[in-house]
Amino acid sequence: MNNEVVEVSVKGVMPTGNGCAVFLGNDDKNFVIYVDQSVGNAISMTLNGVKRDRPLTHDLMHNIFLGLGVKLDRIVINDVSESTFYARLILKMENELGKKILEVDARPSDSLVIALQAEKAIYVASHVFESVDDMTEILERVLRQQGEEQE
Repeated sequence: MNNEVVEVSVKGVMPTGNGCAVFLGNDDKNFVIYVDQSVGNAISMTLNGVKRDRPLTHDLMHNIFLGLGVKLDRIVINDVSESTFYARLILKMENELGKKILEVDARPSDSLVIALQAEKAIYVASHVFESVDDMTEILERVLRQQGEEQE
C-alpha cells in the first residue's frame, strides 16, 4: 500500500442545499468534501476565529485531549469510496510511562475541525488526491462571488 501523502489546506466553505461544500487543496489541485451544516459552520467559525460562548462537540474533544495530555499530530484523509471520504486522526501521547501513537478512524469533517483548532497539518493520501476531480475553477468562481457580495 502506498503511504505517500499530499499536504492540503481548507480553501473555502460554501453553503449548499444539503449542508456545506468544503474545498481542500494546494497549488496543484482543489477538491470538495460535502459535510453537514453544523460541521460546515464549525469549520467556518474556526477559520474565522469566532469564539463560542459554550463548547461545541469539537471543542469538547479538544479540551479532553488537552486534559489527557494527548496531542493531535496530523489528520490524513486516507480513502474515498463512492464519494464517501474516510480519515484518520494521528494522536500522540507522552507521559512518565512512555510514548504512544494512536491512529483513530474519524469522519473527515470532524477531523478537519479538530485539525484547524489544533493548527495541525491536513494530509490526503496520494491515491485519493489523484482520484478526485479538480474543482479549482469552481472554487475560484465561489471566492469571486463571495468577494463581490461583501463589497
